[in-house]
Amino acid sequence: MRTNTGQIIHLEDYRPTDFVLERVDLTFELDPKETKVEARLILHRREGVDASAPLVLDGDELVMTGLLVDQEELAAALYDVTDDTLTIRGLPETAPFEVTITTMLSPETNTKLMGLYRTNSVYCTQCEAEGFRRITYFPDRPDVLAVYTVNIIADKKSAPLLLSNGNYLGGADMGDGRHFAAWFDPHPKPSYLFALVAGDLGVVEDTFTTLSGREVALKIYVEHGKEPRASYAMDALKRSMKWDEEVFGREYDLDIFMIVAVSDFNMGAMENKGLNVFNDKYVLADPETATDADYANIEAIIAHEYFHNWTGNRITCRDWFQLCLKEGLTVYRDHEFSADMRSRAVKRIAEVRHLKSEQFPEDAGPLAHPVRPTKYREINNFYTTTVYEKGSEVTRMLATLLGRDLFKKGMDLYFDRHDGQAVTIEDFVACFAEVSGRDLGQFSLWYHQAGTPLVTASGAYDAAKQTFTLSLEQTLPPTPGQSAKEPMHIPLRMGLLLDNGAEADLSSVSGADITGDVLHLTERKQTVVFSGITSRPVPSFNRGFSAPINLHIEQSDDDLALIARHESDLFARWQALNAIALANLVSATADVRAGKSVTVERALIDGLIGAAADDRLEPAFRSQALSLPSEADIAREIGADNDPDAIHAARQQVLKAIAVAGRETFLRLADEMASKAAFSPDAESAGRRALRNAALTYLVHGEDKPARAAEAFAAADNMTDLSHALALLAHRFPDATETAQALATFRQRFADNALVIDKWFAVQATIPGAGTLDRIKTLMTEPLFNGNNPNRVRSLVGSYAFANPTGFNRADGEGYRFLAKQILDIDPRNPQLAARILTSMRSWRSLEDVRAGHARNALKEIASATKLSADVSDIVERMLKA
Repeated sequence: MRTNTGQIIHLEDYRPTDFVLERVDLTFELDPKETKVEARLILHRREGVDASAPLVLDGDELVMTGLLVDQEELAAALYDVTDDTLTIRGLPETAPFEVTITTMLSPETNTKLMGLYRTNSVYCTQCEAEGFRRITYFPDRPDVLAVYTVNIIADKKSAPLLLSNGNYLGGADMGDGRHFAAWFDPHPKPSYLFALVAGDLGVVEDTFTTLSGREVALKIYVEHGKEPRASYAMDALKRSMKWDEEVFGREYDLDIFMIVAVSDFNMGAMENKGLNVFNDKYVLADPETATDADYANIEAIIAHEYFHNWTGNRITCRDWFQLCLKEGLTVYRDHEFSADMRSRAVKRIAEVRHLKSEQFPEDAGPLAHPVRPTKYREINNFYTTTVYEKGSEVTRMLATLLGRDLFKKGMDLYFDRHDGQAVTIEDFVACFAEVSGRDLGQFSLWYHQAGTPLVTASGAYDAAKQTFTLSLEQTLPPTPGQSAKEPMHIPLRMGLLLDNGAEADLSSVSGADITGDVLHLTERKQTVVFSGITSRPVPSFNRGFSAPINLHIEQSDDDLALIARHESDLFARWQALNAIALANLVSATADVRAGKSVTVERALIDGLIGAAADDRLEPAFRSQALSLPSEADIAREIGADNDPDAIHAARQQVLKAIAVAGRETFLRLADEMASKAAFSPDAESAGRRALRNAALTYLVHGEDKPARAAEAFAAADNMTDLSHALALLAHRFPDATETAQALATFRQRFADNALVIDKWFAVQATIPGAGTLDRIKTLMTEPLFNGNNPNRVRSLVGSYAFANPTGFNRADGEGYRFLAKQILDIDPRNPQLAARILTSMRSWRSLEDVRAGHARNALKEIASATKLSADVSDIVERMLKA
């Protein structure tokens, strides 16, 4: 383990490499402990570069056993090797030259899961962001593009399957128990997109015929016996390919597209050119083992990685500061795909819930950074919800601002102009500015300024003049490294609802640019006057969440109820109900802390039960309407001096009051939404299950005994219903005999299925209350717990830290001390995993003083460790510094 804390990299220091890489030929002789890698690089000196400039290549924990230049051994005086670089001097001034480097690797002992590693007897690579330098010395940066030829040699019995990027060239036996396969990728790519997989796996095969009539072979590789569980992933892949042709005009460009599912993986999936490597939880599914959420995630992530073929692979990032150019843009594309496959309104609600629960806290805490950061110390720590989710929202705003047709023209220009290039945010935005003729300079601040804007709105109606005056103000709080902010261009979709529920005409307006229902807020303060308004209107702001902002407007429950009943935008309806609920929950939390009785507003009860009972609304939407804001949502709304125990107690009391008041409605829904047909993962069936389980949740919380939840567990015939019932039992009645029996039954039934057992661990890790920590410590001694498997660690330690506010934020600080110990234990084996779990403490400053003090001490304990990875030291220092 290297103890340096990493060099700070600045955007302003970017410059091209001194040498241009033309071609890469790789030969792997695979062995669990002694893999030999021969890398042959063809390069030439970039025009204008000084003849004395050396070639400097990146490395990480490499053992170099050979170095040739133009097939001649290099004199020791002409090169230097350090922990992280190979420097070669005396190279030709003009002609291309060849550097051949031989390294030895130990895939079996590579617990970092970066570079080449071996898991469950399968060789696998993960090279994003800087993993290729763990395979060979290389100019390991995204703007270095080259074509790759790969030869793989391995024992035929243990690794009959030999895969890499591109098209298969052929292979043969070698006569000594080994065999080889050769692959060629004709599309220049950066090293982070390199992939190799070798082992003994089963395969699911299909084909796809492209828009131009080419037939593409599709293959999904999984562990033997799990092939039937990959059928949904294959279906999602084919739908993704068809959708990308129809919506974005993007056709696949190789003869084969492959997916490999592995169980030990730091990420969700990786878009390596033509050979995607996936965490198997995002490939494998059947009704017995996967929930509806699992099916939806598989569909979305399969699509996301496939869409990267153009937004990330064919056009890649010039440098890692431009990461949102591939990730944010591709998240937007997979969101649009899922919206077309399922319910657009429900999908949008789910996206905003995730954004507010994960990205908004990041933007408001010590880890805040712009969508395009200007510096980093460890790039792995910038694979964040800001880059992904807020990056997607910026793309969505661009589409809102320009309209569908101009956005499509801008994307077409981007694909045509930059195919095969490594580009920047400026290159991307310039395409839209060119096709629209608009100055997008102010809009581009969304890429450069961190933080979540707050828009404050107030309105005044003049009945005599029939005018409605809207006053708007935007503010953007200081964030680490950015104290002063400029006004943003915020596209606000809005409507004015009259007292009869009809929409007012917005065409007669002064003080702002309005396109359709999009009001363009560009000044710090702006006054907008609407004319011809025949009655006092109720403004409905940020329809479809057109901008990722916090919105403050004084509106009565009656006004919000009007929006919830009459808005044409279903997201806005949900947003109104959510606003009523959140205000009530914040008030209830204050009551609990003051020792008062909790009051549950009639508007909340009537609104939620009314939405649940409205058969005109799709079940999936009604289930979202019934889902109260989470404890994290309440904490974020309160802002500071948070007491997680009070928040939990308040939410439970509000939930129970709604349960009691709506009992008859929930009983009816639980019965009506029960399906007699065989399980289907389609959106409509999933929506019915979601509404039924939402009703079941209220019914269980309205009762004091576990019988109903236990009956639901016993009757469940699919994982969605089974895991939901188990969570209800464990979280509502953790000490009941029925709960212990259900947990034991679940474990026995699924002990051989790692992905399902992850759910078993997560359910127990998220049981509310201080006592859960002792349960987790016991679970860590379980034979089924594997501290080297990222999924297993995330399911137990990660679920506890991220998703158990009362259990983790114990008043005595034991939760924080436990996490500190786990981080220090995980870090030497897997720094990426440790750093990501540590981000669960990003909002520690918003806690009340006693808890905040304990959290600070735990962070200081981590920071004072003598050996920390750059990943963890970067996170902990930023948390303590801000």
